This record gives sequence, structure tokens and C-alpha cells, in this order.
Amino acid sequence: MNKPKYTKAQRSLRLSLLAGALALSACSTPNLFKRPAAPIAPLWPASAQASEAAPAGDLLPWRTYFTDPALQTLIAQALENNRDLRVAALNITQARAQLGLRSADQLPTLNAAFGMSRAPNSSGNMATSFTGGLLVSSYELDFFGRVASLKEQALAQYLASEEARRTAQISLIATVAQAWMGLGADARLLRLAQETLASREASLQLVALRLEHGASSELDVRLAQSLVQGARVSLAQLQRQRALDENALVLLLGQPLTPAQAALVGADAPAVNLPVLPAGLPSELLTRRADIRQAEQQLAAANANIGAARAAFFPRIALTASAGSASSALDGLFKDGSWSYTFVPQLLLPLFDGGRNEANLAAAKAGFDLAVAQYEKAIQTAFREVADALAARASWERQLQAQTALAQADAERLALTRLRLDNGAASQLDWLDAQRTAFASQQALIAAQLALLQTQVTLYKVLGGGAEGP
Repeated sequence: MNKPKYTKAQRSLRLSLLAGALALSACSTPNLFKRPAAPIAPLWPASAQASEAAPAGDLLPWRTYFTDPALQTLIAQALENNRDLRVAALNITQARAQLGLRSADQLPTLNAAFGMSRAPNSSGNMATSFTGGLLVSSYELDFFGRVASLKEQALAQYLASEEARRTAQISLIATVAQAWMGLGADARLLRLAQETLASREASLQLVALRLEHGASSELDVRLAQSLVQGARVSLAQLQRQRALDENALVLLLGQPLTPAQAALVGADAPAVNLPVLPAGLPSELLTRRADIRQAEQQLAAANANIGAARAAFFPRIALTASAGSASSALDGLFKDGSWSYTFVPQLLLPLFDGGRNEANLAAAKAGFDLAVAQYEKAIQTAFREVADALAARASWERQLQAQTALAQADAERLALTRLRLDNGAASQLDWLDAQRTAFASQQALIAAQLALLQTQVTLYKVLGGGAEGP
């Protein structure tokens, strides 16, 4: 077969067209998203590594981690009625609708069109014409990926809103658990304050009686009165704190407490045992924490926005087409001989826009850099939160052990001082000082128990929480 012969000018033109096609193809290729390197250490700080050698695995669902039935009921109510969580769910609905709009942009829009017009004809008389048919208006052929990039951006924003809802959910679960534990501690502290007040009032009566018989001094009476008033101050403070904590729990639940729940909150809560959670490696946070996945999706959306901004530099090809009937009489529509169609392709090539496209691309690149910084900050924040929780858990365990021993020693000292007082070997001042010390030790013990429990809940939260339970 004879090969066609081309002149030098024709060959140059063919090479130019081929190079232009390749350049346009390269420019229209969407940006491939790559996850930036995590700006954190590969291991936890030394203060948090001692007991965290085991692999993390999958965290427990919240119903498995929080096993108390009363707490499970409260968490379920909060997940159903909390307004912040409802806002997060509505954001998902909005993002899903936006994704539907971007997906619809990739398909032509078909409309049924009917119209009537009156205009003077060549003889000066008014002529009426009727039209009817199907219309496709300005459908963009997405050769350079602009519409696809916008859809990719909307998809990433939708996925980011899903991750934001998961973040809000695990935060709500942890906050409800901590509030419930705080109310249990409030109940124990109130009972301790009431018992202490009753004991101090009895001591005051005894000291006053001893004063009447000359076996005690006015100073002893004043010291006993001081301890009684101090117990009343503590009781009032604890009653106020309990009311505030209950109001905070009601806000989290999104509805008032039922009478049964209110009675349960006022009672002494049972002991809570939470499983020990190994932290695993810091790199696992990238897939386990919803807020990091949210930041990554926002980064992907910013990357897609760059692709859309670049595509604006290239031509847009839009198609407008119609097929239907035209007649001077309404009853003549859609009859034989009245059919017609139009096909109008349009090429828009940006020549001058006052720098709008350049500014839009620069803004998209700056938005991507901002998203990278936010993504890295989310990772670093997560690393610190887990490291802090691990260090706090270890230190609170040691502090609780020491505080338990201290409270036991102070209780034994109180009993021995009372025995010595009854036998005349100790003064009233020694007895009152032992009471004050024992009360403070018991308060500190309850606070340490609460702090350890809440730290364990915090660790569950900052590790990413478990799978969504039923």
C-alpha cells in the first residue's frame, strides 16, 4: 500500500496538533491525591510506653465498653436527642444533596418546552406561532475534568461530614459517660459531707458539755464550731455542684430526666470497671480517629478544587439541542410536516478575564496548603491527646494507690485519736485535727477515683472510639 505523502508544512501542522493534544491531555489529568507524611514520632513518649506494648486492635463498641445498663440507657437517649449530633446529621444531608447536584451536572438536562409567540409578518399583520418539543440546554462535554473535579470535591465534602458526625458521636458518648460518673462522685461526696457534718455536730455538743463541767476550754468549743461550719460550707458547695452537673447531663441528653433516672442520679452509683485499652502505634490514629479522616477528606476536596480551577483555563464545549414541532395553529402541533430539530454546539475559549482564573487557581492552591496544615495539626493534636491520656492514666493509677493508703492511715489515726481522747491521753485539739484530716483524705480519694475513671473514658475517646454499637 502506498503511504500518503505530506509536505513539510503539513507534517509540521500534524506534529503541532499532536503536541497540543498531548498537552491538553496532560493538563486535563486530575490531580492524584497523596496523603502527606504524618508529622509525629513513630512511638509514644517514654512516659506512656511502659504498659502500652500490646497492639491496639479494634476498639470495643460503646455498648461493650460501657456495660452499666443505666449508663447505656443515657447514652442511647443522648444519641437520639442531642441537638449537636442532630446538627451534624443535617450537615450530612446537606452535603449529600450537594453531591447529588454535582453528579447531575455530568448528565444532560432534558426538558419539555412549549411556547407561543406573536410578531408582525412581512405584510405587517400579527402572526402567531406555536412550538413544542424536547430541549437539551447547555450540556457541558467535560473533556478537561472540570465537572468531574467538582463532583470529586463534593464527594470528599460529603465524606468529611460523615466523619464529623462520627467525631461528634464519640465525643458525646464520652461526655455523657464522664457526666454520669461525675454525678456518682457527687453522690458519694454528698453522703460523706452529710456524715461528717452529723459527726462534727455531735462532737460540738460533747465539747460544749465538757465546757460546762470545766473539762474543756473556750478554744476547744470555737474549734469545734469552726469544723461544723466548714462541713456545712462543703455540703452547700457539693449540693450546688451536683445541681450543675445534673443540668449539664440534661443538656447532653436533649430531654429532661425521667423520675426513675432522677432517683438513680441521686443515689450512690455502683462501682464502674472499664477495660484497659492498649494504645498501639501512633500511626494507627490515621485510620482510627474520625477527626483525622475528616481532615483528610477536606484535604482531598481542596485537591479536587485545584483540578477544577485548572480546567477553567481550557475551552468549554457546551451542547444545546432541541427537537419538536412548530405550527401557526395550536392544533397543528405534532402533525406530519411540522417537525424540526436544532443542534447548536458552542466552544468557549477564555481569552481575557482580568486575571480571574489565575486568582481562582491561586486561591485553590492556598486552600490546599491550608488543608495540609490543618490535616497535620489534626494529627499532632491527636498524638498529644493520646500521649496526655496515657501519661494521666499511669499517674492517676499511682496517685490513687497512694491516696487509698493515705485515707486508710488517716482513718486509723482518727480511730486511735478518739480512743486516746476517751482515755485522757490526747487533747480535744488532736481529735478535731484528726477529723479534719480524715475528711479531706476521703474527699481526695473520691476525686482520685473519679479522675482515673474519666481519664480512661478520655483515652477511649482520643483513640478513636469503637465501632458504632447498636
